[in-house]
Amino acid sequence: MSPVLGRIGQLEVRLARRPAEVRASQELRYHVFYEEMSAQPSTLQKMTRRDRDGFDRYCDHLLVLDHSHGGPIDNRIVGTYRLLRGEMAALAGGFYTAQEFDIAPMLARHQGTRFLELGRSCVLKDYRGKRTVELLWQGIWSYVLRHDIDVLFGCASLAGTDPEALAVPLAFLRQNAPAPAEWRVRAREERGIFPPDPPRDVDARRALAALPPLLKGYLRLGGYIGEGAVVDHQFGTTDVLVVLPRANINPRYIGHYGADAGRFAA
Repeated sequence: MSPVLGRIGQLEVRLARRPAEVRASQELRYHVFYEEMSAQPSTLQKMTRRDRDGFDRYCDHLLVLDHSHGGPIDNRIVGTYRLLRGEMAALAGGFYTAQEFDIAPMLARHQGTRFLELGRSCVLKDYRGKRTVELLWQGIWSYVLRHDIDVLFGCASLAGTDPEALAVPLAFLRQNAPAPAEWRVRAREERGIFPPDPPRDVDARRALAALPPLLKGYLRLGGYIGEGAVVDHQFGTTDVLVVLPRANINPRYIGHYGADAGRFAA
């Protein structure tokens, strides 16, 4: 049984404990990605009303639950995040991110480093506030401590599939958070888009306003952005690669998000 990783009022964060809870998280993902947003479901996804793929069985599924709701578990799950450790990715045939970004050189440069891939993050609309985000990060930090993770990484999505419409935020990311050589990752040539170098007068306020809260959170914590971006037509997004070495994380954020993490991580 997975322990509770954090609580704020009636909200609780922990890992899924049973297959039924994983299925409920997949149903939440379907609702957010395919019903609320513009993702295009396959025939099987339409029939099952679940967002799932072959990686799910190898992942741990972080859940935020609202215990003020009664009834079955699918009534209480309000947020989820998918976590894939390196040793489990080896069993899965690789990381999901490798479909969009050439992460092999980074992994080769850091043999022996413990990587954690973050993905499939979603939260119900009424819960997209500070408390839910804090709980997700508290759960992730507890997980990082328990498994002695060195580096977090994964795709972060900007809404829309028109790179020209996203030119300002993409330029801002390239200018302000480029990865140094040791953490550099490039979009796969057959899928990536590589806009020309941006002008130096990118409107930072406008760019930040266009970034989703999750991506801004990665930047605050010390994350780097890879080279290029990938248009994901199925999900209606443009993806960038985020790499966050644990050593980069600002101590004040560890003190905030990790205030209870040590207690829950043992």
